Amino acid sequence: MATPFDRKHRIVVVGGGPGGYEAALSAARLGAEVTLVERVGVGGSAVLTDVVPSKTLIASAEAATAIRESGELGVQFFAKGDSGKPLKPEVAVNLSKLNKRLLRLAQNQSDDMQRTLEAAGVNVIQGEGKLDGNSAVTVGTGSGGQDFDRIEFDSAVISVGARPRTLDSCKPDGERILTWTQLYNLKEMPSHLIVVGSGVTGAEFASAYSALGAKVTLVSSRDRVLPNEDADAADVIEDVFKRGGMTVLSKSRAATVVRDGDEVVATLDDGREVRGSHCLIAVGSIPNTSGIGLEGAGVEVTPSGHIRVNRVARTSVPNIYAAGDCTEFFPLASVASTQGRTAVFHALGDEVRPINLRNVASNIFTYPEIATVGWQQRSIEDGTREGRVYKLPLSENPRAKMQGVRDGFVKLIAGNDLGTVIGGVIVAPRASELVLPLSIAIEQRLTVDQVARAWAVYPSLASSISDAAHAMHVPYSEQTKS
Repeated sequence: MATPFDRKHRIVVVGGGPGGYEAALSAARLGAEVTLVERVGVGGSAVLTDVVPSKTLIASAEAATAIRESGELGVQFFAKGDSGKPLKPEVAVNLSKLNKRLLRLAQNQSDDMQRTLEAAGVNVIQGEGKLDGNSAVTVGTGSGGQDFDRIEFDSAVISVGARPRTLDSCKPDGERILTWTQLYNLKEMPSHLIVVGSGVTGAEFASAYSALGAKVTLVSSRDRVLPNEDADAADVIEDVFKRGGMTVLSKSRAATVVRDGDEVVATLDDGREVRGSHCLIAVGSIPNTSGIGLEGAGVEVTPSGHIRVNRVARTSVPNIYAAGDCTEFFPLASVASTQGRTAVFHALGDEVRPINLRNVASNIFTYPEIATVGWQQRSIEDGTREGRVYKLPLSENPRAKMQGVRDGFVKLIAGNDLGTVIGGVIVAPRASELVLPLSIAIEQRLTVDQVARAWAVYPSLASSISDAAHAMHVPYSEQTKS
């Protein structure tokens, strides 16, 4: 019979999103006895209703944009009319087919993740997980949430994610007034989509639906779109939005959004009305931490309901960890995954590197994309961090000219002494693919001169990183003074 000293470490993971998935998989690979409890499907909302479907939608929008702009590259599409003369081509988007595809891809991804977990030996249970003190989780199913199992653990990882925030004055009905999880039920393209909220989610969907051919009005309560991002990057995106025909209402707060037959009416604080066919409410998210036993277990949460964790994802209870959007860390799938791995590594005594949020790379999937990492220009300007900033427009990049890319830039931020790279911003098509060299430079504390020595292909968009690094060269005489 196994004793407490020779049995496997028991880990229960509540929530199967990126954080919970990585925690369960990593724990199983390290030899733990792992149970994962997930209520909707492995991958959670990130895979089924958020990241995977939204980025698939955006990929289709990018394809539509590429077709529309191909004329600038000398590629034209024509349909022959009855007279034999070419007719003006139009890009047609079958939204019903598009949404079926993205939901199918999301489900396939979820199924693949479940197979991977089961192959690693993880016991996957579908149901509602709830802490029962600090040593067990109860699992229930059905509308009544009746408990059918009680699973004891040595360590637990809570990764229950978040849901769209809604407002009583703008209550979604799932048909005309929608959250981002409900958009994929649409069968036809909105003739006029009103987007309330100009943060990351609002900007991404506004960009995508505008590219797909919908008329879009973006209601922003702040001075500009993406108010928390690099100012230069936000200005580029807003210019692109307006040039593409989007209406951006800055310093405008939606007081109410109501349905009026087959229309929606957004009434702004100043009394103006905006009428459209549909409205997307994108005003943030709320962690799914209510009613899951955190208080009874002694787990500390913030006033907003987020779970407090340290840099190894540990909560106020030593054997309970948390990962993902339910924590106070950045709401990014990459951060959730890292938290999940870090949590079980720490619980099982493996080598742990505490998470440094300063070095996290993030991306906004507008067109063009915005990728950021490390310290940002505003911290240099307000004196929080000493450094230098250099911005190189993509309009000077030969590959960008070949591809017809007009908007974007590469911005490097380096320390004043040796020119150590401490941050960066890239605004470009596929910026998410271009930011990795900057992430590596920051993690490895490379200088701009060391980055400049790396060979970049000519021509390439990535060569703008090298060119910016060359421009920030620190003379040897200055280095020796440091």
